[in-house]
Amino acid sequence: MSSQQAVLETRDLTINFGGHVAVNRVSCQFHKGTLTSIVGPNGAGKTTWFNLISGQLKASAGQVLLNGEDITGLSAAKRADKGLGRAFQLTNLFPNLTALENVRLAVASRHSIGHIFWQMASSRRDLADQAMEYLAQVNLAGRADYLVSGLPHGDQRKLEVALMLALEPEVFMFDEPTAGMSVDEVPVILDLIADIKNRQNKVVLLVEHKMDVVRSLSDRIVVLHNGELVADGKPAEVIASPVVQEAYLGASPETEAEVAHG
Repeated sequence: MSSQQAVLETRDLTINFGGHVAVNRVSCQFHKGTLTSIVGPNGAGKTTWFNLISGQLKASAGQVLLNGEDITGLSAAKRADKGLGRAFQLTNLFPNLTALENVRLAVASRHSIGHIFWQMASSRRDLADQAMEYLAQVNLAGRADYLVSGLPHGDQRKLEVALMLALEPEVFMFDEPTAGMSVDEVPVILDLIADIKNRQNKVVLLVEHKMDVVRSLSDRIVVLHNGELVADGKPAEVIASPVVQEAYLGASPETEAEVAHG
């Protein structure tokens, strides 16, 4: 790994649900300019680990550090304020507001305007202009005035990415970003993620089942199995490793072919 200080790090991060250890002493560092895909079979602990990092779950043990600061005790909102951006597997939007209003709220939040936003909206045309720029990046400028509740699922996923872009986090966390999207919609999101990666000044984490997506975007792959980190390295090496063939694929010829060819 790079000698520079990790932007994000987990140290022995652990969570127990009753007698079940869902994530077991996972330690990992993430550096600027790197896109890391987190893969593994269903129930491996991928999304649970994400939830521990972003603050949706409280760790039973271990630490989460952001730029060397221990943020383990902070709420999800405070972690977001410090630069952790999270796009959820299920959309997390305001359904009774328009697409533009959703993104404009995110822009206002970034500028620390908060609830004053509602009173200031008419006098802050710049917020709306910035929000429109983010909508344009996800091909939603034409639906700026649509209520979120009336948007198709794929558009809601794109809107969620626009919100995260508007918050300008240091760490982008994507959990199954193309889930539920049509084939035609997927490239928009993947191109956006690739663009964020290519800026070289962000950390990008991606939980994804589609191995062709993982292969095309990743600088690094981390594999979880039964809540433990079992592989970590460059995509070709990790995908070919016996531990991944066994843990992730079940080592059957059909699933080996799926990983080999996406």
